[in-house]
Formats: sequence, structure tokens, C-alpha cells
Amino acid sequence: MALTATVYCASSRKVDQKYFDATIQLADTLLERNVRVIYGGGAVGLMGTLADRYLEKQGMITGVIPEFMVKVEWAHPKVQDMHIVHDMHERKKKLIEGTDAVIALPGGTGTLEELAEVITLKRLGKFTKPIFLMNTDGFYDPLNAFLLKMADENFLSHEHLSMWRLFNHPADFWSSYESFPPWHEDKINLAQV
Repeated sequence: MALTATVYCASSRKVDQKYFDATIQLADTLLERNVRVIYGGGAVGLMGTLADRYLEKQGMITGVIPEFMVKVEWAHPKVQDMHIVHDMHERKKKLIEGTDAVIALPGGTGTLEELAEVITLKRLGKFTKPIFLMNTDGFYDPLNAFLLKMADENFLSHEHLSMWRLFNHPADFWSSYESFPPWHEDKINLAQV
């Protein structure tokens, strides 16, 4: 059975070329092992780049997009397995259904919101799969420092910092995935929420 990975990624066309290049490299890394990807369904930015590479290489890709985005023609027209949902809340839920891992590429507020929600769900024991941040050119270093500050100030336990992992280059994904520690319910202490 092939692995399924949810990839959170941005739709901006204006980001530096290094982010597009890293997205293609990650797609190739996942395609080497026939990973099925679930993504936000968009046609432009890093979303479009990921989808285009998967389509070019005949990989398995599923899009999840709210109907209002379809109406303004943001959906990728060539992704055949496209799930149209009612709203952003339903999209976030659908994006992680049946996935084996979440990978957040560099992104904006939408990516940040998706990432924060999945970390929160893991903290509450409602999602237990590995979470990864692709740290292209140190993009996620400030966020990681902020999360560390949360733990230092007792808003999180230091143990919770193991709920996600950064990797700096797409080629590093598999070593990060294969060494990721399992997350069990015994790590959840709702009294500290």
C-alpha cells in the first residue's frame, strides 16, 4: 500500500524561485516511492507547481478545494481526483483524512493556519501522524523559535516540541520520516491544555 502525504502549500505566484525549485524536488522525492499526495487543489503558486509535477510524472494526486474557489477558477483543471467541499473548515478536515504524514511547505497565512490546526489536533490526540516543515533556506526557523518560546514559557510541554520536525532539503524527507518517533495517547495530558 502506497504512503499518502498531505502537503500544505501556498498559491502565491510572487515567491522566490527557490521555493518553486524545492517544491519540484520534494515532488520528485515523493514520486520516487509512489507517494499519493493530497493538497489544496489550486492551480498556481507552489500548489500548482506540485500538481503539475505530479501530473507530468503520472503520480497519484488528490485536490481538496472549497466551492467558492472553484467559482473563481482557482481549482487545477487537470487534477482528476478533485474533492469540492463546502468551506475552508471542511477542506482542512478532508486534507488530513487517511493521510500518513503532513508536510508544510513555506507559505502564507493559509498554510500557517492549516499547520497550527494540525499541531493542535495532535496535541489533543485527534491526529497522531508525523508533521514536517520543509525549512527551505531557514523559512521556518522563526516559527520554530516561537514554538520553543511557548514551551519555555510553559504554554506547551517541551515534550510537545517532538510533535513536528523540520527538514532543510527535500532529499532529507525520507530520513526524517523513517526516524520520526510515534505519537501515542499516553503523551497527552489534557490537564496541561
